[in-house]
Amino acid sequence: MSTRLTFTDDGAEVVYRGTEFTLEKELIEEATGKPYHDVTDHEVLRIVDEDPVFDGEPVRIGDVL
Repeated sequence: MSTRLTFTDDGAEVVYRGTEFTLEKELIEEATGKPYHDVTDHEVLRIVDEDPVFDGEPVRIGDVL
């Protein structure tokens, strides 16, 4: 089962193992030590999944938004 991430200005909407939840922007910044728009999708996936499977190159949230 894959993890789905959808980014908004307020944070990331996550579906992980069938459970939907939101990671708030501030939580992502605190966990990574970086401004929200500089964090990559791979970094957010590492917050959610202890053994993530990456698809492609990392993409900055600022580039997605």
